[in-house]
This record gives sequence, structure tokens and C-alpha cells, in this order.
Amino acid sequence: MSTSNTNGEWSKRRTYAIISHPDAGKTTLTENLLYAAGSIRLAGQVRARGENRRTRSDWMKIEQDRGISVSASVMTYEHKGLTFNLLDTPGHEDFSEDTYRTLTAADSAIMVLDAARGVEPRTLKLVEVCRLRDIPILTFINKLDREALAPEALLDDIQDKLALDTAPMQWPAASGQRFGGVMDLARDQFIPFRPEEGEMASGAPVPAGDVESLLSDDVYAELSEGVDMARELCPPFNQRSYEEGHLTPVYFGSALRRFGIVELLDALAEMAPGPQVEKAVVKKTEREVAPDDKEVSGFVFKVQANMDPNHRDRVAFVRLTSGRFKRGMKLKTDKGRSLTVSSPIMFFAQDREIADEAFAGDVIGIPNHGLLRVGDSLSESGEVLFAGIPNFAPEILRRARLADPLKAKHLKKALESLAEEGVTQLFRPIIGGDFIVGAVGQLQIEVMAERVSAEYGIDVTFEAAPYETARWLSGPDAEIEKFGDRHKSAMAEDIDGDPVFLAKSAWEVGYSEEKWPDIAFLRAKERNR
Repeated sequence: MSTSNTNGEWSKRRTYAIISHPDAGKTTLTENLLYAAGSIRLAGQVRARGENRRTRSDWMKIEQDRGISVSASVMTYEHKGLTFNLLDTPGHEDFSEDTYRTLTAADSAIMVLDAARGVEPRTLKLVEVCRLRDIPILTFINKLDREALAPEALLDDIQDKLALDTAPMQWPAASGQRFGGVMDLARDQFIPFRPEEGEMASGAPVPAGDVESLLSDDVYAELSEGVDMARELCPPFNQRSYEEGHLTPVYFGSALRRFGIVELLDALAEMAPGPQVEKAVVKKTEREVAPDDKEVSGFVFKVQANMDPNHRDRVAFVRLTSGRFKRGMKLKTDKGRSLTVSSPIMFFAQDREIADEAFAGDVIGIPNHGLLRVGDSLSESGEVLFAGIPNFAPEILRRARLADPLKAKHLKKALESLAEEGVTQLFRPIIGGDFIVGAVGQLQIEVMAERVSAEYGIDVTFEAAPYETARWLSGPDAEIEKFGDRHKSAMAEDIDGDPVFLAKSAWEVGYSEEKWPDIAFLRAKERNR
């Protein structure tokens, strides 16, 4: 593949995700980043009344009712001459698969920590996913307007639990009611916290020499000691070390009070990397696809149905990896299916805009009727295959039972659609007519039940299944067929028609592995293979 000048537009793209433990303030930060960039006119909808009691990124009814994010959104905005694609990941651990898929499309991440709690278990798991892909992480320590751990303790926590070097870019002056602002270590200026200003709590920066007059004696003494320690003992920021995933620059603030948001936005513009080279198989040969390659290519990392309840729509979220995409282009999947992309869309939560062109690093939505699925690779030639996006073995299995048996076909369509989105997994037992759905956590089951009812009008219950887990089978066809004959009541097919063993316990999985050494009982399966 040759390369061409795509007007340098791809180099202006910054595609990033926000990761955090639940309740660390991720959704509020998302909203206020968009507000600071001028993409929305009003912020604070999480605290509004009635119909507005939600953030712009939470559109699903169950998200609005519970005040949580369970579906990854994509929001595009501009700042300092750059185009940012913000991938808003689910905050609830039951949706770890959706988060994993979203992170495959990100070039960097913001890690949000609660200043009173530091690194929490969910954060640890998400950073492990980032590390698998060497995603650079920028840290925002949130809620400094509340009582917090000492900043040096927070930095130690990051280093000890995440094995990440920390380069503090700012240093806070106390926390809670004593919080006075942050010292910008690089610019040697102080940004005062103005609680009397309400939600707009950032004051104009002042020179370091004028800080003493702004703070009480004890807070000023703490700040001076902390700043000296940070400059002497903490490693300086190093762009290469950050991009390789070894070091994280650290910022402090309060998303709720919009303090530190502009500085975080500017840091993204200055530090976050643009589109990266992606590994792929092209014409059956392993190679790297660069963002300035001429051929348009990308991959589907998410499918979302029924974003507009008035239309039975279905949108594939595609991360472009190379080339200059133009509306009306013909693209092919790695499986040889062809489509004309006549109505590609850019996202701002529920708001959509037709995209006449897009570049590597951008995320576009392609409306389709089931042609595109998670894990599909797209290119002009149809000969580019990116690494697959995995499904993981479910930890909860439920049997779907209909109140009205005449709606069996409608239920099949609804469950297949949700499985293709990645909301849950779907297994069809070889014997028996009931569908078995699999999930990582209980909330996935509740979301599925809510959506089947709200979007398809089907009354269905999900009761306990006689199975505990599932494993995909891989090995010689003859061996798998023989195993299937011996275990017909426990055999099923997934949505791709691949063989699945529904096990009653982990012990049964281990026993089967011993008895059938030629068969691999897989905990994960790539979705595009």
C-alpha cells in the first residue's frame, strides 16, 4: 500500500478514553471537558431536575434512571486546532467487555481517581487492559474540594499498585475546606480555587511569588514543602516514557466545580498522541497499517441498535486507521461483504451530524441492517484484517422464558441484536428451544431485560440456567464432534455458529480438559475470526 498526503488532517486527531472506578467522577468530568471545549452550552445536567437529570453522554433509559453509564458513547469536539474523539466507557464493572472493546479504539486514556480513595480495584483492571495495548495514561485526581489523601500518598499509590512512574504537573494546596488551588510546576504559577464563584471555581493564574498572600500560613507552608519535594524527588515529565506507557503525568482538580478542567484539556492537546500504527494481516501477510496509508481502512469496535427509539436503527462505530474517507465510498469487510457508506455520521451523544469526510483517528457511525458486527475489519480492498476483539467466557448464564410463546421469533431477533452489540452473549442449545444468555455481571442481564421490554415490547423473564459457565471448543473437527455426541445436553452454538460447551461447574471444565486433551476449552474467542 502506498502512502499519500491526507492534508495532515490525521495528525490533528486525538482519540482517547476516560477510565475510572465507579463514582470517581468520570461522567461529570466528561461533561465539563465538553463544556470547556465549547461543545455544549450548559453543564450540570447531572444535578438538574426532571427530564434533564442526566449527562449528555448517558442516553439509555436505564442510565438516566440510575445515573450510571453502561454503554460507551463517542463524542467529537474541537480544541486548539485539534479534533478530539472522546470515547466514554461504561463505569460499571459488569460492562468490562464493552470497555475493553472501546479501549481498542483509543490512542490514549485519562485515568480519573477519587482523591480520597486513590487507586481502586476497577481502576486496576482497566489499567491492565491499557497496558496490554501500551496505551499512554494521563491521570486526573478528582474531588480536591473534599477531604483527600495527601498528594504524595496518592502518587505512591499509583506507583505501587499500577507500576507507573508519576510526574506531577501540578501540586495542590491542601484539600477539602482548606483547598486553595494548585501550583503549575512547569509554568511556576498558581491557579487559585475560588469557592465563592460556585461552579466556575478557577481563578486567574498568579505568579508563584504572589501566592503567600492568597493562602493561610499553614496551607502555604504545606504547599511550599510539597512543591520542593515534587521537584526534587519526582521524575520530570518525559514524552517518550509517557507514550510508551511507563509514566503518567498527574493533574489535580474538581470536575464538579470545573476546577482544573481547562488545564487538563490543554494537557491532552499538548501531550496525547495522535493515530498510531496498527498491526494487521494484509493479503495474508502480517504488516503494519500507518495512518497516512492511502487506502481507507478501519475496524468495528461497537454496534449500537435503537439509539433513536422512533426508528429501528443500527449503527456500527468504526475507528478509522488509515486514509481519507469520503461520504459515498464503497468499503468491503474482511469477509468480502461490500457496502456503500452513504450516510456516515459523527456523534455528540444523541446528536448526530452527517460526515462528508473523515481521517485516521476519527470514529464514524455507519448505519446498517446487520451487515457489520463487532470485530469486522473494513477497507477499500477488503484485504485488510485487524487483530480480533475478544468475547470472554460469561460468569452468569440465564435461560430466557417467554410469557407469550408466539413471540419466539421476535425474541430471537431481539436477543441476537443485543448479542451482536455485545450487551450479552447468546447461546442456542443443541437440544431444547430455550435461549441461554451469558453475561459478566448481573447488571448486564437487567439492561438486556429493560431493552427487550422497552425496544421490542416483549415480556420475557430470565431465570437461572443449569449451567455455571461456557467454553468455546477448538481442535480437530472429529474430536469436537465426538465430544458433542457424548455431551449433547450441554452443547450449544454461539451467534457465529461456533461450538460451545455449557458447563455446570468449573470442576466439570477441568475434568473435561483432562479427558479430552486434543480439545482446547477456551475462555475467550476473537470476534472477527
